[in-house]
Amino acid sequence: MAPPFSWLRPEPQGLYITPANAWIDPSRAVDLALVTHGHADHARGGHGTTVATPETLAIMALRYGVIEAGSRAVAYGETVALRGDVRATYVPAGHVLGSAQILLEHAGERVVITGDYKRRADPTCTPFAVTPCDVFVTEATFGLPVFRHPPIVDEMAKLLAARENDAGRCVLVGAYALGKAQRVIAELRAAGYRETIWLHGAMEKMCRLYEDHGVDLGDLKPVAGVPKAALENAIIVCPPSALNDRWSRRLPDPVTAMASGWMRVRQRARQRGVELPLIISDHADWDELTTTIAQVNPAETWITHGREEALLRWCELTQRKARALALVGYEDEDD
Repeated sequence: MAPPFSWLRPEPQGLYITPANAWIDPSRAVDLALVTHGHADHARGGHGTTVATPETLAIMALRYGVIEAGSRAVAYGETVALRGDVRATYVPAGHVLGSAQILLEHAGERVVITGDYKRRADPTCTPFAVTPCDVFVTEATFGLPVFRHPPIVDEMAKLLAARENDAGRCVLVGAYALGKAQRVIAELRAAGYRETIWLHGAMEKMCRLYEDHGVDLGDLKPVAGVPKAALENAIIVCPPSALNDRWSRRLPDPVTAMASGWMRVRQRARQRGVELPLIISDHADWDELTTTIAQVNPAETWITHGREEALLRWCELTQRKARALALVGYEDEDD
């Protein structure tokens, strides 16, 4: 008899489902890829077949020009039968639009691969769903006790206060183009901000894609061609790379802000020249990681792409069987 869970093999380039000849979020092109979400460290083109949610496939088509003939869209809760008597069910992950955990079932065993996830409410995506399983494969991007994200309403209040207190200036918010930018905009709307939010050109298409999938972002307009004086007291959203480049010099004395879980680390804010750090993350923080493991209560936890050591130690101290995986290619792009 084969050892438990031997049908799912961690490889440097991803998790390999042996009987199905399929991969989860592979870092190279393969015949069959099950993709959790659209960030570049999890999704790429060139696969023979990509299985993902409709939103993730649309994001991949927009970002990477990927529209493979064999692609298959899978709704939340839908189960796909793979070769080798393996079943895959897509479950909400709460990370970005279309993000999914993947529940694999084979030989009476259940494994959940989370991809990236968070537990905070987010008006731009479906909330994380706790799914019982035997093995829980969790990310650990913010897997240190120092990372405890504040309530997002507090960060929005800081952002709006900066706009009110710095008359004649604008607030320039650096946010990643997929997920973070749309969440910041939607949370500003939830906080009662109804004025136009201005966009760097690199943000516009993804925001429109979110709107096409039912996410209301309010009045958005591109900055291009707008007189400098018209942008005083405005909120402008741009890629992090644009915060301090030549593009930003045409704006009215911007207050530079950055929306990221890494803004908890003051050195990172200083390195980027950020005046207003906003601690806003689309990943689970320490408390959410440990709470989720306790709620899922798996027989075994596999920890990957992040600060594995601390979370591994927490599992040991709470008498939970765990191991760290050695996957490569997972970055901070979507923090």
